[in-house]
Parts: sequence; C-alpha cells; structure tokens
Amino acid sequence: MAAGTAVVGFGLWLGAWLNKHWGIYSVVPQVAFMLLAVWGLAGEQRRRWEERRTRGMRIPLKKIDALHHRDFEFAIRDLMRRDGFEAEQVGGAHDDACDVRGVDADGRIWVVQCKHRRDGWEGKPIGVDALQQLKGTAEPVHGARFAVMVTNGRFTLPALEWGETYKVHLIDRGRLELWAAEGRPLWKLLEGVKPTRRLPGQRRRRRRGQTRAAAAVPPSGRQGRPRAR
Repeated sequence: MAAGTAVVGFGLWLGAWLNKHWGIYSVVPQVAFMLLAVWGLAGEQRRRWEERRTRGMRIPLKKIDALHHRDFEFAIRDLMRRDGFEAEQVGGAHDDACDVRGVDADGRIWVVQCKHRRDGWEGKPIGVDALQQLKGTAEPVHGARFAVMVTNGRFTLPALEWGETYKVHLIDRGRLELWAAEGRPLWKLLEGVKPTRRLPGQRRRRRRGQTRAAAAVPPSGRQGRPRAR
C-alpha cells in the first residue's frame, strides 16, 4: 500500500509539474525525433558495414587443409580482420598458447590457438591438454576476455565438455566452414558471445597502462606474409 501510494503521489506531482511547465511539450517531440534519427543512422551504418563484411574473403576447406600450419595461423588472422578485429599472428616458439591475438571494436581481447590437421576430420582429435594450456595463459598472460581454439579437424568428447565447462570456445571443422567458406562472423559461431556495440571505425581507445597484451595491434598489411585468398 505504501508503494502504491508513493507511485500515485509521484504521478500527481509529475502531472502538476508538467501543467506548470507546459512549454516542455514542444521540446519532447523534437528530442524524440532526434533520438529516432540517431538510432536510424546507427542502424544504417551497421547494415552497410555488414554488407561490406559479407563481401569479404572466403576460404574453402580444401584450401585450408592444404595450408602449412603457419599459413593456417595467417588465414585465421585474416578472417578476424574481415570481421572487424585488429588482429596479428603471434604464434612461435614462445607464444604462450596464443597463435593469433585480436582486439574487437569494444576493446575486448581475443586469444586464438590454431591446430591444423593435414587430414582434416580424419586427423588426430584435439584433447583436453591443449585446452588447459590455452585457458591457463589466456587471461593471466594475454589479458584476454575470450579464449578460442580453432581447428580444421575435431575435438575429443572430453575436450568438448571441458571447453563448455571452463569457457574455452571451440571451432571445429564444421564451424570453421561456416566461418571461412560461408562468411558467417566469428561471434555468431560462439555461444554466449554478443556482437560488439561499436563498429570497427568507432573502436574504443585503450588506456595507457593496460596489459601489454592490449597494446595496439599492427594495422592490416604490416605482417610479412600475404593474406589468404
């Protein structure tokens, strides 16, 4: 009853205030129109960007299977760039389980480990050990929000269960085909991952003093190897 009385009292006060300040009625439509215009412009910008993204690169699985494992990492880097990430290939002898590091338009850091299988689905499946290594370094070492394991092969059943439990996102051969060959964006392949609020051109600047993993990623084309086509 007290809450209901308070609501009614507030409504009466608000009505009296609006009647006293009747000039506000001429401002409200203008504000509403401006908000609708901004919302419409943002929607149009996102639609145009998505159209450009969908016209981006495609890589068929047969071509992916034929790649060298290092070229596979560069191909994953280029797919992330197609989807609006700042991404670089960092894999090597001391990569701390990070082959490709990306930063999305909202400033979220993604660490991707790549496992190439020459025999594709018939190759050796990836087990829990690899996922544990990735999980152990993704946030503490690289400051990552998302840890992703991608392969043109497959995962063991225990690895699938472990990844779901400990939030390591897995992209197997089927999901890789949707991403690389059919052009679906990365975030639509992963459960519980929302698309960025910002577009790549509206990328949030990172503050000085953040982890070295969040340092600016070299722009597209500064890597030595050509992009996959």
